Amino acid sequence: MLHSWFFWNLLVAAATAVLWLLVAYALSFVTKRHATIDIFWSSGFSVIYGVSLLTAAHHCGAGFTVFGATGAPLTRLLVALALVAWSLRLSIYLAIRQRGHGEDSRYVWIMKGARGRNPHLYALTKIYSLQMALMWFISIPLQTIATARTSVTALGIIGAGVMAIGLGTEAVGDAQLRAFLKNPANAGTTMRSGLWRYTRHPNYFGDAVLWWGIYAAAASTGLGALSVLSPLAMTRLLTSISGKPLLEARLTKTRAGYDEYVATTSGFLPRRPKAPSGLVEG
Repeated sequence: MLHSWFFWNLLVAAATAVLWLLVAYALSFVTKRHATIDIFWSSGFSVIYGVSLLTAAHHCGAGFTVFGATGAPLTRLLVALALVAWSLRLSIYLAIRQRGHGEDSRYVWIMKGARGRNPHLYALTKIYSLQMALMWFISIPLQTIATARTSVTALGIIGAGVMAIGLGTEAVGDAQLRAFLKNPANAGTTMRSGLWRYTRHPNYFGDAVLWWGIYAAAASTGLGALSVLSPLAMTRLLTSISGKPLLEARLTKTRAGYDEYVATTSGFLPRRPKAPSGLVEG
């Protein structure tokens, strides 16, 4: 069951998301780019989870422990390990990738909507405020785990395992792509090997898997099963809004053979690639 503090923690988590992304907003004045928020996005979930654990431990009274060997503390610990590993890896990866580069094309496109208005206020409204709200909403399964008193279940262990699978898939996909891009011979060409042979976005797929693992762990608390809209929202973001569509629109113009890659390779769920048009796959 969820402790009553969960409902108060919704406000605490909202305040945490606001403060965390206001730091990202302030830093954008130093870096001269809004893409810095991507680094704060992934790490922000660990921050919200950590704050939720601390506030729950403080307010839930006797009998509530954050981590332990049995019961809900074990689920909280396993989720924390996978979540922090995901947050740190992705934040560091993005920080390294952004170093020495200008603004991300996604944010250039968003800021075109300012059209003479104050660009700082426009960015705060259209980029930072929106991501604050999304971070709070998507973190609700994490908040249920942080405040739950229920005993550990097989579903909780499975959820943590699914998180690890998602983390591994995303990490391997990113490492393979980074190695491909570092090779000068691959300049302007399309990545087709490794995990990228089976899905055009193994990193996005791994990210979605991780969030469904978080949901499974949250569902093990009982009422946490009601938070299903959170992983659905994350999956929607990755596949249909800010992830895949904007990236593919750019890659179609900048990567040779990308149109053929789209025609033969799954857009999200990994599966065997199709044969190129006019050929029979053997």
